[in-house]
Formats: sequence, structure tokens, C-alpha cells
Amino acid sequence: MAAYSVVQKYLVDDFAVLVLLTPAEIEVGASVVVTNVDATFNGTYTVRALPQYLFIGTDEQGDLLFDPLVPIANQVLYAKTADDVERVAASGTLTITQTATWITAQDLYDYLGIGVANQSDADYLTICAAASSQFCWRRRVESGYVDSLTTVPSQDVKLGTIMYGSAMYRARGSIETFASFQDMGVSPVTGLNGIIRQLLGIDRPQVA
Repeated sequence: MAAYSVVQKYLVDDFAVLVLLTPAEIEVGASVVVTNVDATFNGTYTVRALPQYLFIGTDEQGDLLFDPLVPIANQVLYAKTADDVERVAASGTLTITQTATWITAQDLYDYLGIGVANQSDADYLTICAAASSQFCWRRRVESGYVDSLTTVPSQDVKLGTIMYGSAMYRARGSIETFASFQDMGVSPVTGLNGIIRQLLGIDRPQVA
């Protein structure tokens, strides 16, 4: 769960817009909870847009219109049937819970080719799958992608997520290296493997 502070609010043509203090990891279609703004804006809503410019209303076809001469960062727009509200300073909180479920523990079982010795191992594999899904989804959001939380966007991204989750499982009990019984040990893990970054499509421009 992530909570963001609201600094401005306005409402035009039955669409409410909140301006947040900081950038938010939110995708269009996400469910958000607005609290402590006021009775008009508070509630649970589905994000319709994340505008970069001042919202000025809708046209005859119902399309959203924006003023390109007035950029405003960190905006969240959602449908709200109410009287128009001028853009004013505001306070309150926008909360979102975004849980990615791209892979499962079974995906890690299959990739690692192992069995589990006890329930503790099974539980840890489940944690690794959940953590990898969330981390890889977040890294792609940071790179400019808009991905579903429940459906992995492609098989290469799925493989990268599985590989990262498997690496976390293999590093169990170690701070910076894979667990190893070899005298020589292994090289330290200093960041995401290059192949994993390629599969996830991160650390490069989203489009050529």
C-alpha cells in the first residue's frame, strides 16, 4: 500500500482531479481511495487518466480536453458527478494498493527444478514469487511502461521475473551472494543481471 499527499483539487464536467505532492506509481484503471480531502472528493474511485496538463473539460464526444500551455505534474483524474470546483489548494491523502501477481511459486519450482524439504521452503518460494512480481512490475513502471498487475505483458518479461525470483530464492540466508558450498564461493550479486534487465525491457528507452 502506498499513500500520497494531496496538494490541489479541482473538478470540471464531472471529472475530479487531484494534484499530488510527489510522483505516484499509479496506472490507469487502478483503484484508489481518497480520504480527508472533502465530502465531494472523498471515496473509492477508478483512475481514468494521469494528465500532464491542466484539465479543462470534455468536448461534445465526451473526450477529455487539456490546456497544453499549463503543465501540472502528478495529477490523478477520476469520474465524479458533482458541481464544478475551481483549482484550489487542498490537503488529504490518496491511497493505492497495487499487488502484482505475474508469477507463482510453481513457476519458480519449475525453473529451479527442485523439491521443497518442508513448509518453510514452500512459504519462502511463495514470498520470492510475490516479491519478484512486485519488484519487476515496479521497475517497468519506473521505465515508462504501463502494465497490468495481474497479467504479465509478455513471455520475455515473465522469464525475467522468474529468473529474478529464482535468484532471490538461491540467495536465501545470504546478504550479497548466492548460497554456495564451494570453497571458492561465487561472485557477489551487485545488481540485476544483464539478461534479466534485457528480458524486462528496463534501463533502456521504452521506444526506439
